[in-house]
Amino acid sequence: MANPAQLNYGDDKSIAYDAYAIVPHDTVNFTNPFKAIYVGVSGNIVLVPLSGGTAVTLLSVPIGILPIGGLRVNSTSTTATNLIGLR
Repeated sequence: MANPAQLNYGDDKSIAYDAYAIVPHDTVNFTNPFKAIYVGVSGNIVLVPLSGGTAVTLLSVPIGILPIGGLRVNSTSTTATNLIGLR
């Protein structure tokens, strides 16, 4: 097993090294933005991208890993559930 101290966790190409439950909120950004989202129950996701731009609505997101980073998942109009942030 690799020594965790030797892994480059900050590299955008690295695997996820942390996971946390996403609790959607319309105004509060996450302390630690995510690189990807695991979707447990399919539906729509409204997220603010890492660029901090305008929120986008992703329609009918299937169960699985969604490879897009974000600062926040908005609660309004997000219907997908069991969301896990991967970073």
